[in-house]
Amino acid sequence: MGLQRKFRERAMIIIIGLVILVTAVVVGVAGILTNTGSGHALTGGFEVLGYHVTGSTGTLFLYGIIVGALAMFGLSLLLAGARRTSRRGRAARHGLKEARRETAAAGRERDDLTGQRDTARAQTAVQRNDSPRDDPHPSPGDGHRSWTHPFGHRAAHR
Repeated sequence: MGLQRKFRERAMIIIIGLVILVTAVVVGVAGILTNTGSGHALTGGFEVLGYHVTGSTGTLFLYGIIVGALAMFGLSLLLAGARRTSRRGRAARHGLKEARRETAAAGRERDDLTGQRDTARAQTAVQRNDSPRDDPHPSPGDGHRSWTHPFGHRAAHR
C-alpha cells in the first residue's frame, strides 16, 4: 500500500514538471516569434562579453532563454553531485558503524575465549598437583638411554 502511494506521488511530480516545461517552451516560442521584425528592433546596441548584440527583442529573448536553460542545467548537475556525495557519506558512516560493531563483537568473543582458556589451564594445574606424577619420558640426565641420546648423558669436553 505504501509503495503504491510513493509511486503515485512521484508520478504526479513528474507530470507537474512536464506540464511546467511544456508551458515554458510554448511561452518562449511565442515570445520569440511575436517579437521579430523591424518593429521590434533593438534601438540601442549593447555588448555581452565583448560580443556586440544586434537584432530584435525576440532574439534577445531567445538568448535569455538559452542562458537560463544553461543555468538550470548547471544547477541540476550541482545538486545531483551534492546528493551523490551525501549518499556516499551516509553509506560510509553506516559501514563504519557496522565495522565498529563487528570489532566490538570480535573483542568480546576473544575475551570470552581467553577466559575459558585461563579457566581450563587453572583446572589442569589443579589436576596435575593432585595426581602422582609418573613421567613416561625420563630426562636424559638421569642415566637412562633415550632416542636422542642413545649412550646416555655425556659430559662436555674439558
